[in-house]
Amino acid sequence: MNSATKVGAYALGLAVVFGGAAGIGKAAGPVGGTAEMASHEGDGGGHGSGGHGSGGGAAAAPHAPGGLQVSEDGYTLTPRSTTVAPGEKTDFRFTINGPDGKPVTGFKLLHGKRVHLIIAQRDLSGFQHLHPTEIGGGVWTVPVELPEPGVYRFFTDVQPDGAPRQLTLGTDIFAPGDLRSTPLPEPERVAKVDGYEVELTGGLTPGRSTELTLTVSKDGRPVTDLEPYLEAYGHLVALRQGDLAYLHVHPDGEPGDGETKPGPGITFFAEAPSSGAYRLYLDFKHGGKVRTAEFTVHAGAAGVPAEEPVQGHDDQPHTH
Repeated sequence: MNSATKVGAYALGLAVVFGGAAGIGKAAGPVGGTAEMASHEGDGGGHGSGGHGSGGGAAAAPHAPGGLQVSEDGYTLTPRSTTVAPGEKTDFRFTINGPDGKPVTGFKLLHGKRVHLIIAQRDLSGFQHLHPTEIGGGVWTVPVELPEPGVYRFFTDVQPDGAPRQLTLGTDIFAPGDLRSTPLPEPERVAKVDGYEVELTGGLTPGRSTELTLTVSKDGRPVTDLEPYLEAYGHLVALRQGDLAYLHVHPDGEPGDGETKPGPGITFFAEAPSSGAYRLYLDFKHGGKVRTAEFTVHAGAAGVPAEEPVQGHDDQPHTH
């Protein structure tokens, strides 16, 4: 098949390929775990503000990695349409249906929002972090623009009232046209975005919690006045290449706790369940605007470069 593959045909294969990958993901265990991220797979508690992937408390029993399932614990992500025209702003609507099959109308706040929507293309490009609004009856809406044809994974971070824990539900949305997959960028220590540089220190080790520190600078100077965004100085999403197993974690500490500084470094703890490539997306706010820095990290034998920092590709900021 030539390099431009019709999305319609490609989508048929996904049902088989990623159906199998989901099974592998379940066997591997959660992308993030341990005490630092127990709430993502546990009861929704966290460092101070709690929930939405922050840590604290004893580790819960392991679950399948987030985002591999459209339905979990009786709750189902139900889009009104599974097709979005590429390059056009679209009013994307969906519901989270409960065990009774009806749209859920009550949700706990997760870092200031009841619903978080994360979007990434299957090749891990095109990342977006959006916050839908409810228009009544449990129907959520958000303007979405998918930049090019492809298969996109839509994730929702939610905790319905009465649910024992936070859930990440995922489903595929199709932007019809000729699919041209983007190769995963090589591992890098420094990512550039909108005039900022973000340097990654640390890496991922399969089966063990490791520390990741992301240090923000601008014009060669450390940024020491990062602004709170969704009750934290930074938000980190990790997606595993292949099945897009999902992890949304938050840094150690929070604004206003008397200990956490507003930069330049933001520290996270993460545990990779398996060897392989992961894409990391860091959201941070400065100068009144949210920006996203992206990194490729290999867990296992191949890691991010250990020597001199390598300049990352110029990532374009996304709009929240």
